[in-house]
Amino acid sequence: MNTVTDLQSLLKFNLPSGHIWLDEQRMLLMHARALGALRKELFETLGLKRARGLLVRLGFASGIRDGQVALKHRRAGSSVEEAFMLGPQLHTLEGMVQVEKLSMEINLPTKHFYGEFVWKNSWEDEAHVADYGQGDEPACWTMIGYASGYTSAFMGKLVLFREMECMSQGDSQCLIIGQSAEAWNDPDYEEYFKAQAFAEELIEYHMGAEKLDTALVRRRSNDDLVGVSPAFMNAFELLQRAAQGSITVLLLGETGVGKEMFARWLHDNSPRAKGPFLAVNCAAIPHELIEAELFGVEKGAYTGAHTPRAGRFERADHGTLFLDEVGDLPLSTQVKLLRVLQTGEFERLGSERVQKVNVRIVAATNVELQQAIRENKFRIDLYYRLNTFPIKIPPLRERQADISPLINRFMTKYCASYNKKLQGLTDKAMQEVMSYEWPGNIRELENLIERAVVLAPDGGYVEACHLFDDRIEPCKEKSQLNAQGELAPVETRPIDDLCNEILTKNVGLDTLERRLMQTALKQAKGNLSQAARVLGITRPQLAYRLKKEGIPLE
Repeated sequence: MNTVTDLQSLLKFNLPSGHIWLDEQRMLLMHARALGALRKELFETLGLKRARGLLVRLGFASGIRDGQVALKHRRAGSSVEEAFMLGPQLHTLEGMVQVEKLSMEINLPTKHFYGEFVWKNSWEDEAHVADYGQGDEPACWTMIGYASGYTSAFMGKLVLFREMECMSQGDSQCLIIGQSAEAWNDPDYEEYFKAQAFAEELIEYHMGAEKLDTALVRRRSNDDLVGVSPAFMNAFELLQRAAQGSITVLLLGETGVGKEMFARWLHDNSPRAKGPFLAVNCAAIPHELIEAELFGVEKGAYTGAHTPRAGRFERADHGTLFLDEVGDLPLSTQVKLLRVLQTGEFERLGSERVQKVNVRIVAATNVELQQAIRENKFRIDLYYRLNTFPIKIPPLRERQADISPLINRFMTKYCASYNKKLQGLTDKAMQEVMSYEWPGNIRELENLIERAVVLAPDGGYVEACHLFDDRIEPCKEKSQLNAQGELAPVETRPIDDLCNEILTKNVGLDTLERRLMQTALKQAKGNLSQAARVLGITRPQLAYRLKKEGIPLE
């Protein structure tokens, strides 16, 4: 037995008697949010250390039971590693987490064990972040207990796992390492796995509760900028350093990553905070008007200039001027911009009087400026002047830890705007949000949250269909209960019959693949991400195959 399919045969539902069995062990099917609420109450009543110990030992006891199941059903002739991997598969089957093995050393005769695993879709991560946000410590304590209990039962000696990385503290994944308790040589950590008699000490529980606010410190975001992921924090640290002076800053990143929010934060937290902040989108102004917009115009400078008008540089004096999409400036304007940056001097259109200004420039672009230079669309001298202090703002797909706090921010904002009270996102909706690529980045997320707030029923939850509409297909169950109360694959049309029919009609492999992609794209109404999800491949893979086959996007 070395697959989840084999393990499903051990899981049975007896509906008349109300029993769920895993082999001969009784199981319970509970709401993850209910367990999360219990987890939260433990923290608030017992304090961090005792609550953590209870959760670790709860998982440890569950892991021991599954270890016994794995040993009982070990297949004759299977390797030790195959037998051991029943535990991670059971953990997945039980809906706790998806487990991926990185490396493992296991020797039953010598009782040697060392293993490294990655966890994905941890229920405990989701519960912890929902209640406390991102913190500074790992939080998958029940699951660490499970891994330790299972491995200890399997090896016949105490083996403990530790979380080296955790998404609850902003890491990109949960990485766990397990080895013997002696190898860790950490008595304090080992204590978490031992039963504690502390009932007589509960009078002191408030001390632990008082420490909870500091021990489970939520990484609070700035009022304007939201982010706790390592990628965001790296960019934010550079922004903080730049805020102390007047150095020219170049913000780089895809459309929708929040470049103007970064620029506003830089101004508000700089010595120029009391001065004006002006933003201009260089791509939104016609080329023939951009110079007048930036530098101002004198009366009669051109047809229609009936009155003199100050430009953005004048109006931003002693403040900050944010030049968005600076890569789209015409070359003639780039020359004048370079002069202002170097000397602080400019002339209005139609004027011969030189004016001095004290303006900090923050520029932004999603254009690859090096490529624009090679194409003679951007001046290299201006590039070096703007590129004094570059800050790359990461796209949302690289900062998954920021999605949850961003959703909270936008939910609060739009619930107030539309006078609604919502309970948050369903688990399915959150799963879809976390797996989406977000080509439009934060701007797209904000727009979808506003749409969801409008569509969701007052007092209810935001569901996946409220967010993505036709991009989300109804859930396709992969298994169901058969007459014996066992999980079994859903029988639709046997794949062998379908393949035989295709072959009898002399349909070639290339033709079949092409038609499948066309059909998936049509059903998804031209949405590549949704079509790729249906086909079981990634969006870049589908885009490459469509281009290779010359299939146009609908």
